[in-house]
Amino acid sequence: MPAIVLVGAQWGDEGKGKATDLLGSSVDYVVKFNGGNNAGHTIVIDGEKFALHLLPSGILSENCVPVIGNGVVIDLEVLFGEIDALEARGRSAAKLVVSADAHVIAPYNTTLDKVTERFAGSRKIGTTGRGIGPTYADKMNRIGIRVQDLFDEVTLREKVTAALGLKNQILSKIYNRRALEVAAVVTELLSYAERLRPMVANTALLLHQALDDGKTVLLEAGQATMLDVDHGNYPYVTSSSATAGGACTGSGIPPTRIDRVIAVVKAYATRVGEGPFPTELLHDKGDELRNAGAEFGTTTGRPRRTGWFDVPIARYAARINGVTDFVLTKLDVLTGMPEVPVCVAYEIDGVRQADMPMTQLEFAKAIPVYETFPGWDEDISKARTMEDLPANARDYVHAVEAMIGARISVIGVGPGRDESIVVHDLLGR
Repeated sequence: MPAIVLVGAQWGDEGKGKATDLLGSSVDYVVKFNGGNNAGHTIVIDGEKFALHLLPSGILSENCVPVIGNGVVIDLEVLFGEIDALEARGRSAAKLVVSADAHVIAPYNTTLDKVTERFAGSRKIGTTGRGIGPTYADKMNRIGIRVQDLFDEVTLREKVTAALGLKNQILSKIYNRRALEVAAVVTELLSYAERLRPMVANTALLLHQALDDGKTVLLEAGQATMLDVDHGNYPYVTSSSATAGGACTGSGIPPTRIDRVIAVVKAYATRVGEGPFPTELLHDKGDELRNAGAEFGTTTGRPRRTGWFDVPIARYAARINGVTDFVLTKLDVLTGMPEVPVCVAYEIDGVRQADMPMTQLEFAKAIPVYETFPGWDEDISKARTMEDLPANARDYVHAVEAMIGARISVIGVGPGRDESIVVHDLLGR
């Protein structure tokens, strides 16, 4: 069986957790392949809400194996805190598998993340301060700590000593912060080793064998296309590859084994942090959409910036990821609005442009060109087929689908697992 990739098509918070959970009962493995605890998924099952940060969404599906891939950076305190919280609610994390090659967020990286963002002032990018960026930087600088290092104290101590040789100089001489002690860092990291050990595996090999055995593997992205370090709104991006290409490097599965790419897109748009946002709604209209959609960060609680649906961004995501199917979420949030604008193009320096501009400067100057659709007042949360939707809601979905470059296969009409319209089977059956 092939692997399936699921990504976000905007700036994150599109509802990927719900989409993954919808597939969870039909797939054998769910793999988180990038990011860390700087993002989160909210899943509602039988009215019960679960907020996940490091754990793959498949952790809540009884029939699949959740995997944290090599492309993830792991805060071990957060990981075990999430596991404990789930188990306290009667949910098991016993099947969780963690890559031996995944990098660990060391305490000094969390410290550096917070102080550098604070000192950046007006140049800040909106980091969550959880050490994600500095840990990925260590990975690229080849001074990172990996999960496998926790099982060899000599190696771990050598790596921490080498890393702190530079980082303590930065903390003390540039930021006037107290230097960290090697022994304290090593002791903290080692305190997780024995509990972690039974979960650790060669996950790339495990997933290859699963595919050879006819199993279905779902590769789940953290963050989203517009936050991808290569293809997003650089520098207002995350530190990992959140697009379909990152699914290969973050899991060890080659591209030839992937045949479906599912992108999740919200019926409007949101983003957290700094950076340009052409369709952003300010003041009362932005507050109205934010409150209607409960747009507050799963991980940080920060209010999300809100705006109308942006067709050029969705079309860009379809192209970059090779999207075969879109999942359109939160259509129900638009209920009650007399009109629903959709950004169909940009005007940049007086010139209309239908696609994403080439440069960050152009994107920052982009003025949205809107097409307005009539709204609807009917409750759509009970809709399970396209025919159940009011005519105006149906027309909105069809219009968006025609413009974004791939079919809309699932429509979310409420937060619950069962509150969805399945137009096309996401597994291609």
